[in-house]
Amino acid sequence: MSKQRIAVALLTMSAVGFGVWKSSESFTGQAVIPTRGDVPTLGYGSTRYEDGRPVRMGDSITRERAEVLARNLMKADERQLAASLPGVKLYQAEFDVYADFVGQFGIGNWRASTMRRRLLAGDYAGACDALLRYRFSAGFDCSTPGNKRCYGVWARQMDRHRKCVEAQP
Repeated sequence: MSKQRIAVALLTMSAVGFGVWKSSESFTGQAVIPTRGDVPTLGYGSTRYEDGRPVRMGDSITRERAEVLARNLMKADERQLAASLPGVKLYQAEFDVYADFVGQFGIGNWRASTMRRRLLAGDYAGACDALLRYRFSAGFDCSTPGNKRCYGVWARQMDRHRKCVEAQP
């Protein structure tokens, strides 16, 4: 039986996708600035709290609270992602990739993205390729070979691209 794409409104990030996202973010009990030019981040990559307040340097969190915060923020991101793709159908793996992107880069970057435009046009492979356009952090090209400033940003994008391409029929 072949797999079928599902209406985005019916999808949520899979448990595997959430686990991968969480491990990509790593746990920090104290607020840190993960890459130069970034904003304070806490727990599993959270830059804000559920009520919208930004994380501030000096904030701290337990692993348990970080897990709850990450799940709550991911649920909000999932709803916004789904709302941004009316009528679009995705495979679970594709949804996980794009939800992971929104979790890292934010819904504003997603809404303005080539990925979103290509998905709305039905160009699934093109949307995967557009992931590789997001390689900058604070104006620095993270795909620069040998950089120690933000290579993880680029490595994560390449991993998302690989997963997205593998999901294509």
